[in-house]
Amino acid sequence: MRRRRHVKIVATLGPASSSRATIRSLFEAGADVFRLNMSHGQHEEIAERHRIIREIEHELNRPICILADLQGPKLRVGTFKDGPQELKAGDAFRLDLDEAEGDATRVRLPHPEIFEALEPGARLLVNDGAIRLRVTRCDDMSADCEVEVGGVISDRKGVNVPDVVLPIPALTDKDRKDLEFVCGLGVDWLAMSFVQRPEDVIECKQLAAGRAAVVAKIEKPAAVAAIDPILDEADGIMVARGDLGVEMPITQVPPIQRRLLAACRERGKPVIVATQMLESMINAPVPTRAEVSDVATAIYHGADAVMLSAESAAGKFPVEAVKTMNDVAVEVEHDPYWRERMEATRSKSRTRVNDAIVAAAREVAETTEVAAICCFTHHGTTAILSARERPRVPIVALTPFLATARRLGLVWGLHCIHTHEVERFKLAVVSAARAAREAGFAGEEDRIVVIAGIPFNTPGSTNILRVAPCREKLIFEGEPE
Repeated sequence: MRRRRHVKIVATLGPASSSRATIRSLFEAGADVFRLNMSHGQHEEIAERHRIIREIEHELNRPICILADLQGPKLRVGTFKDGPQELKAGDAFRLDLDEAEGDATRVRLPHPEIFEALEPGARLLVNDGAIRLRVTRCDDMSADCEVEVGGVISDRKGVNVPDVVLPIPALTDKDRKDLEFVCGLGVDWLAMSFVQRPEDVIECKQLAAGRAAVVAKIEKPAAVAAIDPILDEADGIMVARGDLGVEMPITQVPPIQRRLLAACRERGKPVIVATQMLESMINAPVPTRAEVSDVATAIYHGADAVMLSAESAAGKFPVEAVKTMNDVAVEVEHDPYWRERMEATRSKSRTRVNDAIVAAAREVAETTEVAAICCFTHHGTTAILSARERPRVPIVALTPFLATARRLGLVWGLHCIHTHEVERFKLAVVSAARAAREAGFAGEEDRIVVIAGIPFNTPGSTNILRVAPCREKLIFEGEPE
């Protein structure tokens, strides 16, 4: 099951992809990470999908990464007495806390915290931005607005508030319960919605307590503005372009995406590009040319992973969508310009020993005939730093911890292998040579670069590099202990 590409593919599971046969087909077609969307499905359904993934993992003897996406707070208007109402540009419209059903002049917005934060001039976007309101007057109980862009408003449509940082916790009671549930199942990553500030990520990580890594979904202007402190706390990010394109001018999304990818690459943190990548494949067996270009652009910019949402969860062609994304990635990564970009955008910062070691490993691999870089890692630090270098040769990440092998499945270019514990670097090299041969990355006449941290099981201690032959029986023969 060796992939012929470096970028990873995240496939969301749902009604169209909940059977064992389909999930296995998705993995065989190229899915590296399975996303469990906590906005849809009961706990029993989530647990069943998780169980199937782990069974397939055992059958194929390949660690599989699972990401649980927490719903976050949903801001919605109330209901209308006489059904949907049409709002026209220039109309006055009020949002308030009154429990009475709405009409053409007002509707309930059951979120007092929004009214506390609003100021005159702030925008309110309804129904994914189809309707735009501008606040003219507000207090703790209501907001009078002018309709700037009209449309039909109906029951429980969503509301976005892009211009203020809302005093709303990113984790709802539902999210807390879901977090405990999926961490109990044993998911590898948590995707956190509605992140506005680094404190949101800190709270999520405290609740996860090391049981899962945390991806901060960047979907609000406040998160874009605070990206550096958020990256200090998050284990990775997701560029959630759906809500981001609602809350910000849609023309700003491409440069923001590119900037976020560069920031994550510099820090060595994985980044997922998500939303509407192959949207037309929900109903069609082939994508549009623009969608293919969109996927390709994310890969050219160095994304660790590209994600399918409704395409694989509810679409008519889930397996075809994964295969298409896989084929696009393979084609892009065969383009010499892609390789030039990976090298031109490589970080020049070398402030720590482990930075220097992984850079040296990449340099040795690219200037000599070396088949692969093999990282022996416990917590994943060595492998993630190696991936940041974007080397020309494959990266094999070996770890005695299955949880680490699964978690690293999201990271660019890593082929993860769960191996036995070793106490000496000599044994790590023997294990790496065997793994590289068995996985098809090297033959007995090839050489590999092996890097690790001594002493083992110390995060961030990458400090040793060796070029070794792949003929296991000859390694270290006659060497003193």
